[in-house]
Amino acid sequence: MKTANKTLAMILVAAAGMLGITARASDSDQEILPTTKQERNLIREGNSLYRQKRFAEAEVKYRKALEEVPQSETALFNLAASLIRQSGSADPNSGNNPIKDASEILRQLGKDGFDTNLSGKAFYNLGNIAFNNNDFAGAVNLYKHSLRKNPDDDKARQNLRIAQKKLEQQQQDQQNNQDKQNQDQQQNQDQQQQQQDKQNQDQQNQDQQQNQDQQQQQDKKDQQKKQQQQQQMSDSNADKILKAMENEEATTRKRVEAEKKKAAAARKKQVTNPW
Repeated sequence: MKTANKTLAMILVAAAGMLGITARASDSDQEILPTTKQERNLIREGNSLYRQKRFAEAEVKYRKALEEVPQSETALFNLAASLIRQSGSADPNSGNNPIKDASEILRQLGKDGFDTNLSGKAFYNLGNIAFNNNDFAGAVNLYKHSLRKNPDDDKARQNLRIAQKKLEQQQQDQQNNQDKQNQDQQQNQDQQQQQQDKQNQDQQNQDQQQNQDQQQQQDKKDQQKKQQQQQQMSDSNADKILKAMENEEATTRKRVEAEKKKAAAARKKQVTNPW
């Protein structure tokens, strides 16, 4: 496992092992790709510079080899390797992207290359690039492509197992993160609902208190009105009673005066008409 991780971290162990391969047709294809002595010499010179870690100079040799034979798969593969080795020292402000350029070359070789072994190594290196970018799903797919080309490639098989485990862990982490986000979201929703419920309850209590206050005020007004009406009725009854008493008194006075007049008239008649 440690050996495989070291292999992946270096990105291109496969490239170093393939630098000396001469371009040729796959076993299933009888066509022989063209090659020249000058091309082969340039590739050898590039390989020597590559082993000395003089990757920029090696790149120049591989490009010259491609000028001799543009379809040279060995030169293309080794050019991609030299570009990847330079990616760590590339100026990000220069506009150059060695990894991108190398990946395009490797994809071309993996898809259209005549040399099955070389195509498998191209997919292998693409898998390493994907792995180092934490694209474990892409790495798994690319290592599988590599093994379809080279079923006996133990490094590709070992890296495939590592990438699969990394992918499982990545997916588990993503699921855990999603579960955590869902949990946090649910908690936030619950808190918001609780706050809303409290606000609704507070508003309901406030409305109820206002209704009670209004009802109490109305009851007080009604009580005051009733008391006023009762007072008015009492005053009216008193007036009626008083008036009745006054009327009764006046009647009594009239009756008494009438009786006095009658008595006086009787006495006067007795005096004027003696027996």
